[in-house]
Amino acid sequence: MAPGRTAFRARYLFPLASAPIANGVVTIDAGRIFAVGRKPDGCKAIDLGDVALLPGLINPHTHLEFSDCEAPLGAPGMPFPRWVPEVIQWRAGQAAGKPAVPRGLDESAQAGVTTVGEIATPGWSPAAFGKRPPRATVFLEAIGLARDQVDQKLAEAQEHLQRAATQWYWRPGLSPHAPYTVRPELFERLVDLASGAGVPVAFHLAESPEEIELLATGGGRFRDVLSELGVWDPAAIPRGTRPLDYLRRLADRRVRALVIHGNYLDDEEIGVLAKHADRLTVVYCPRTHAYFQHRRHPLPRLLAAGARVAVGTDSRASNPDLNLWEELRFILGAFPELSPEAVLRMGTIDAARSLGEGDAIGSLEVGKRADLTIVPLEDGELRDPYEGLFHAPRALPHLFAGA
Repeated sequence: MAPGRTAFRARYLFPLASAPIANGVVTIDAGRIFAVGRKPDGCKAIDLGDVALLPGLINPHTHLEFSDCEAPLGAPGMPFPRWVPEVIQWRAGQAAGKPAVPRGLDESAQAGVTTVGEIATPGWSPAAFGKRPPRATVFLEAIGLARDQVDQKLAEAQEHLQRAATQWYWRPGLSPHAPYTVRPELFERLVDLASGAGVPVAFHLAESPEEIELLATGGGRFRDVLSELGVWDPAAIPRGTRPLDYLRRLADRRVRALVIHGNYLDDEEIGVLAKHADRLTVVYCPRTHAYFQHRRHPLPRLLAAGARVAVGTDSRASNPDLNLWEELRFILGAFPELSPEAVLRMGTIDAARSLGEGDAIGSLEVGKRADLTIVPLEDGELRDPYEGLFHAPRALPHLFAGA
């Protein structure tokens, strides 16, 4: 037996790069996948029993600062713009140094998540991300509608990118927050900065009907709330703007971007996402979407058009927990026309590709990091390996995390 080499056998392996393997074995060596098949390579296999073995789950959209919320803020179905002050008020009441981020990372790990895409505010601490999973792409959030905020936000972004060079368990990304909080000039310059640095962008877009109205007319509930907060600049966003305008800018600058939510995308916008699916990914947050009682998500239309979709939890400010497995199960209940395989891909390989990590994680393939998650299977014969996969109420903590 090779030193340090370990093999695990499960009732089913779900490599995602190939068909499920009954009585499958994955062999790990030095934190990497050494072999995938039906018998161990160079060592005795540890039998995990009646379980499925999957790639580690990947949650590309979190706000872990809210991991201390015991219940979502506000009330179900409330207008999204009226929820925003609830978030601001909650933030103002939080004591400095509360361990919300480590708590959220631990909760994610307990649900089988090995990688997250985290939105962090200026002043966040890298100390929260130790040398243990989940790893994180940390997107520094930028908010600024006023012209005099542009230079400051760019300086913060540049500092974030420079600091990341010394870190091990997190890597950088940038997040111009949303069309209603970021001046178009700032959005474009942050995207250019991310493109030049080769890091991904996360951008909340087409999240609510009030956002669509604000972009188009400069009016509506969102303007009222932003005015009440003292941050509205009527000259910031040109009238007649659409989510399409932002998607085209992302596509033109050839940046890898996560389009967060995408609840109100139209067919033309979906066409742009499909055309640029190698770099643009919609991140659908199912239970947050349901909390605000939005209209049915355009998920089937996105997939039918060839757009890439990943699944995130968003935060405990709008979700009861950070269990990505429950998000995937929710999708199967809400969209019975979708296959379990397609849904599983949204929580693994497609999420990995959204972060630009498809070559390292997201599937069980030789040479990739050994990030593995276990899911218990029910007794009895399965006609289709995927048939019983999502009957389990949750994935288990990751079995092993590669270096």
